[in-house]
Amino acid sequence: MLVSRFVPVVPAVALSTALVLALTACGGGVQGTPGGAGLRDPYFPKAGNGGYDVTHYALDLAYDPARRRLTGTAALTARATQDLSAFDLDLKGLDVTGVEVDGKQAHWNRAGQELTVRPHGELREGGTFRVTVRYGGTPETLTDPDGSREGWLPTADGALALGEPVGSAAWFPGNHHPSDKAPYDITVTVPRGLTAVSNGELVRERAGKDRTTFVWHTGEPMASYLATVAIGRYDVSRTTARDGLPVYTAVDPTQTRASRAVLARLPEVLAWAEDTFGPYPFTSTGAIVERDTDAGYALETQNRPVFPGAPDVPLLVHELAHQWYGDSVTPRTWRDIWLNEGFATYAEWLWAEEHGGDSAQRTFERLYAHGEDLYPDLWAFPPAHPDSAERLSGDPVYQRGAMVLHKLRQRLGDDAFRTLLRGWAGAHRHGTADTADFTAYVERQAPRTDFSDIWREWLYGDGKPGRP
Repeated sequence: MLVSRFVPVVPAVALSTALVLALTACGGGVQGTPGGAGLRDPYFPKAGNGGYDVTHYALDLAYDPARRRLTGTAALTARATQDLSAFDLDLKGLDVTGVEVDGKQAHWNRAGQELTVRPHGELREGGTFRVTVRYGGTPETLTDPDGSREGWLPTADGALALGEPVGSAAWFPGNHHPSDKAPYDITVTVPRGLTAVSNGELVRERAGKDRTTFVWHTGEPMASYLATVAIGRYDVSRTTARDGLPVYTAVDPTQTRASRAVLARLPEVLAWAEDTFGPYPFTSTGAIVERDTDAGYALETQNRPVFPGAPDVPLLVHELAHQWYGDSVTPRTWRDIWLNEGFATYAEWLWAEEHGGDSAQRTFERLYAHGEDLYPDLWAFPPAHPDSAERLSGDPVYQRGAMVLHKLRQRLGDDAFRTLLRGWAGAHRHGTADTADFTAYVERQAPRTDFSDIWREWLYGDGKPGRP
């Protein structure tokens, strides 16, 4: 459904965005052009928007679990990357009640997931602007192409917001593509007795007569799919890790006993990861443990991964490794997701190798010889080219992605490989990268070494490579 908020003097008919913009340009003399609706991601072409980069999100949310109603104000600060007559935000469902640009009411309309905004004046390339959107309604629970649930998930005592790959558009308007990262301030007001947990650090908690407000700050850039809000009753723990790093964990009371031993090892795992991957890239850490029926999968939400029930140590290692590979170094497109999952899976191999389990070499050999028995799709497609959005989380992305890294370790030797792990995380810290960036980085670090067979057979090649 298309709801027009443009040019009130025209008859009350449903006008297309393109027609409205054309009429406005003819009458108003605007010289800029609309930003693109979608960034043409290989798997989610409508995700994200062109013409601007977000530099900060300020979200002010209130949630009523009894009515499952969310109300919010999203204020986005952005820099125009072209002269703009209009721009789009991604927003699924929810009702928009008003839009302002730089404090002035703006015209807007809705078409599918696109919220198109036309400010009164042209936004000049290189200039900074602030768009404020007021909205509300019942946020949607979305179904991923692979069948898992994301977006806004109601729980027994609140809600859980998960965003990979495009679910964050269900609870706030934004530029929802991993290539556009920004700091966040997230304020959440909930009924008294409930807790609202998000990314970063809790900077303020205000208790009123009937409601409590929690203010969270994330100072480092974050992709929108890594943003989370968890609302409910939690057993909260505040401790510190090495060098005084704040650790904030929120655990559903039904999971407290089962989670206690593993979460007590979080500082140990984090210290190991820092020694292996380099300095921790954020200013706090922790975990959110929900009931296993609330989501059904773990997610590396920034600073504070979400777990479906009590995690085991390998899963904790995996999600904490993502803080380097995926959260700090974020894939430029969803095709590059193996740079998240291959690295986090290989982190599990390294942990096992150094803590009494199988060596990474043994794990690699077993996968090559009989991996399809456990992972039927292991050789279905190359890790760098998933064959569909439905299989972005497929076995080749995780397992074969880790095998690519082990092949590099074999070629480079242990010391140079460890240097590579740390160097890659440092070179793109708080940025984005794609597979071509990675292969170029590897080749620069070892210019006299030939990696072409690894790229050809293991990273990009179809089917099972002919030799281990």
